[in-house]
Amino acid sequence: MNSDRVKELEKRIAELKQRWPAHSVSPTMLQQLDELEGELEWELRRATGEQDNAKADGHVRLREMPT
Repeated sequence: MNSDRVKELEKRIAELKQRWPAHSVSPTMLQQLDELEGELEWELRRATGEQDNAKADGHVRLREMPT
């Protein structure tokens, strides 16, 4: 498992959620959260040997988003 990558994704998700407004979340923020959570799920599945299931579910590894 690439624990550094998992930690990085978890950190980015936490940072995004800290900026999350109480109301009227922008579509961009929703998309970022969805992409980060999808990539985190992919990394965790890959670590447990379920990469084929991740592909079958439609999750693919996303490019690193610029910050």
